[in-house]
Order: sequence, then structure tokens, then C-alpha cells
Amino acid sequence: MPAFSSLMDDLQYNIDHNRDLLAAALKRSPNIAYQKVNELAVFVGSRHGIDLQLHFPIPGKIMDLGAYGTENIGIVVDKFRKTFPVPRETVKQKAVEILGSDAKPQDAYMYEGKEGVKVVMPEGRIEILPGSVHFWCKVDEKVRSYGDWLMQNVYLPDNKSVK
Repeated sequence: MPAFSSLMDDLQYNIDHNRDLLAAALKRSPNIAYQKVNELAVFVGSRHGIDLQLHFPIPGKIMDLGAYGTENIGIVVDKFRKTFPVPRETVKQKAVEILGSDAKPQDAYMYEGKEGVKVVMPEGRIEILPGSVHFWCKVDEKVRSYGDWLMQNVYLPDNKSVK
């Protein structure tokens, strides 16, 4: 199974397996639920050799237990990497190829010798840096396919699957 899909499946399994604990934490305090779901993300990420984070940019979204692990996901593979191992144009081309013509890739975060790409879509955006990717959108099948491509070609090109 491709690396990103494997990571997402593992995350979803752990969230589903701990749903009652997360629901109880959510009743006590949204902050506790945030801590607990991110503890699960850290655990899953460590199993795959990456730093996995879940974000809740809209505070009320923390109350939507069903959305945990399906949107607003950050993955850090190597925070010190400044350039892509493939041409930046390839990252942008694959975004349109896999996500469709509604995806609008553009250069972003280009400073201090760093590269970056932002893919803007009607339903959100994906921010792609050489060492990390942030999915500020729902991770549907197209986004999952693009995530798989990124993991295989940008983040883990030497390991065709995660640990």
C-alpha cells in the first residue's frame, strides 16, 4: 500500500479504536480532546518515521469527532530540507494531473533558498514544502492519491513504503 494511504488508514484505525475515549475527552474539554487526538497522531507518525499533526483552524471543528483525521493534517518528514528532490514544476504538474483542473498550483514560500508550492482548490489548499506537507482540506480519494505520489516521489523516494 502506498505510504500516505497507509499512514491515513493507520491514523483512522487508531482514531476509530479510541473513539469512546475521544468522545469522553471532548465532553470534559475540547482542549483535552485536542491533546488526546494529537497524542494518537504523534503515535501513528512515530510508527511511520514522520511527525504527524492534526490541526483545527476553525475552533468549532474540534467538536466534529467524525472529521478527526480526515482534514487539516500536517506531515513533517525533514524540517531542514530546502529543495525538492524532483523539479518543482513536476510537483505542480502532478497536482493538476491527479487532483484535476480545479487545482491551481503556484510557487509559494520561496525565501532563503527554500522551495515551496501551494495548490489552491475550491475546497481548500495543500501547502507543499520540501520537508513537509499540510493538507488544509478534506482528504478525499484524489487528495489521497496526490499524497501517495508526494510520499513516493518527494518525501520518501528511497523507501517505496513506510516503515
